[in-house]
Amino acid sequence: MNFNLDNISVGDKIPELLIEPITRSALKAYAHASGDFNPIHIDSNYAKKVGMKDVFAHGMLILAYLGRALTNIIPQSNLKNLNTNFCSITNIGDVLTCSGSVSEVHNYNSKLMIVFDIMAADETGDIKIIGTATIEK
Repeated sequence: MNFNLDNISVGDKIPELLIEPITRSALKAYAHASGDFNPIHIDSNYAKKVGMKDVFAHGMLILAYLGRALTNIIPQSNLKNLNTNFCSITNIGDVLTCSGSVSEVHNYNSKLMIVFDIMAADETGDIKIIGTATIEK
């Protein structure tokens, strides 16, 4: 998808990225791809034993989805800084929306720098990750 960086201004929104419901198979696939086999993410019995209602998503998986919302509109090489905070657990079945808007546009060393406020939230509005991303044009 093309996102016009030539006429960008504060308040402009990036296209939202809708993530289908989080599934156990997605968590298993992420565990294999990342090497993160923490049982809290893949073993329901373990999760219940430690007081959770069930397994929940790896935070870095949700961050990857948020990153994809950005790299859908800009080349990955343009992403210069990503600062995020994990806010809430993502449960099996959660449907996520990754979104963002321009909060700053300025020149730095003769390059256009664009700062986005970004977040991933579920269908109830529960924020999973919030942060900023800086891209260079």
